[in-house]
Amino acid sequence: MTLTKFAGGMAAVGLGAVGALHGIWTFSPWPLANRAEFARTVVGVAEADLPTPELTAAVAAALGAAAYAVAARADLVPQLPPRRVVRQGVWGVAGVLLLRGSIGLASSALTGRQTDFTRWDLALYSPLCLALGGLTGYVAASTRAPRRPDRRHVVKRLKDSTNRGS
Repeated sequence: MTLTKFAGGMAAVGLGAVGALHGIWTFSPWPLANRAEFARTVVGVAEADLPTPELTAAVAAALGAAAYAVAARADLVPQLPPRRVVRQGVWGVAGVLLLRGSIGLASSALTGRQTDFTRWDLALYSPLCLALGGLTGYVAASTRAPRRPDRRHVVKRLKDSTNRGS
């Protein structure tokens, strides 16, 4: 197994697991006891400010699509066309995860007060985003589309070969 497949598999499993967890959160505060504790610990807001179940389901679907794209780009599952969308999607996933992880670490570290959310953000949420973003970025970088030769060089070679013959 190549390193790209390993990294892609790890990222896809991680994204899929986080997506499944968001799917559960559309109807349950699991693994916490109630919605108030969930809001405070997982989201860092008051219960009244929790995202709607529809928004949480959309995040779950996006994470599922991201897991597929990374697995497809790592050649672990068949890649559906258009390949360009999958390739660009993997770069986008890497960027979003790396941005979330970086901003999360900075904002939670610089906040004046420690809350349940900031402790979990520093210990798990942001590092997980950075790890998944790094794995996804590795997959994106190691599976770049092959470079096509610049047409000007081809045309120049054709002209040169034609001129030599005359």
